[in-house]
Amino acid sequence: MSTRTDPPLLQVRGLTKHFPVRGGVFLRTVGHVHAVDDVSFDLDTGETIGLVGESGCGKSTVGKTLLRLYDPTAGRVFFEGRDIATMSRNELRQLRRDIQIIFQDPFESLNARHTVGKILEEPFLIHGLGTSVERRRRVDELLERVGLDAGAANRFPHEFSGGQRQRIGIARAIALKPRLIVCDEAVSALDVSIQSQIINLLLELQREMRLALIFIAHDLAVVKHVSDRIAVMYLGEVVETADATDIYESPRHPYTKALISAIPVPDPTAQRDRIVLVGDVPSPIDPPRGCRFHTRCRHARDDCRERKPALTAAGDRATVACHHWQDLS
Repeated sequence: MSTRTDPPLLQVRGLTKHFPVRGGVFLRTVGHVHAVDDVSFDLDTGETIGLVGESGCGKSTVGKTLLRLYDPTAGRVFFEGRDIATMSRNELRQLRRDIQIIFQDPFESLNARHTVGKILEEPFLIHGLGTSVERRRRVDELLERVGLDAGAANRFPHEFSGGQRQRIGIARAIALKPRLIVCDEAVSALDVSIQSQIINLLLELQREMRLALIFIAHDLAVVKHVSDRIAVMYLGEVVETADATDIYESPRHPYTKALISAIPVPDPTAQRDRIVLVGDVPSPIDPPRGCRFHTRCRHARDDCRERKPALTAAGDRATVACHHWQDLS
């Protein structure tokens, strides 16, 4: 459950990230990939917000831009009132004690040449924390906390299964006792049975450490299980936000309805109104005019093709970017 704070732990305002497209003999900029456009949300201490959408919608770019792994094109990000977007390199190094990330591929994100002990000790070395004995003791504690034995410290990442490697990634993320963790598709590369173990571990750590989580995934069933609130993204923009239960029971945006209708149900006799989206996602280099979803929306009208809908209030802690969501509901 979330704990309300004033102000929120994280405030994102108009976050935008465009990547240049270069071409020609002199590699001049000939366009931009509109990866993220005008994304805004708040996150409280101990709260989880899920970012969902199709592959390529900008979810992971949001997470990496929040951490300044990418510099934002525009917008502001405040962590405990401090603007991350304007911080110097030294200021960011200090901030990384409070904000961490768990990557999608637990093998690629761990240095194959280092032992697990060295990987987990590195955060303490970077920040100059503890003696060698204290750091080794802390490494053993981290391994135990994520369900691995202390002997794992002497082994290399390739000697572990995918689920075990992700536990090591989680141990590294919590080493400095952060307040916010970005989970970037943290379970999508794992088997379903292992997914549940990793999710339960994350939820336990969240309760113990009062962590705020940004949970990025394309599996809506998983996101519903872990999130307090959900933000649905399409082609770089947030099209709907609401409490997790509300967004599944009463989706407002046509895109959200289509995503939820695609979630498998265990009852083969259940009657469902499956909404099949026609066509492909438009190119983020040249996004459609007006509502970006209108090229695939069965309810699109003339004004959808001409005017971009603003993200407006649609109930208690809910917003939606659709000209006609009230008619559709």
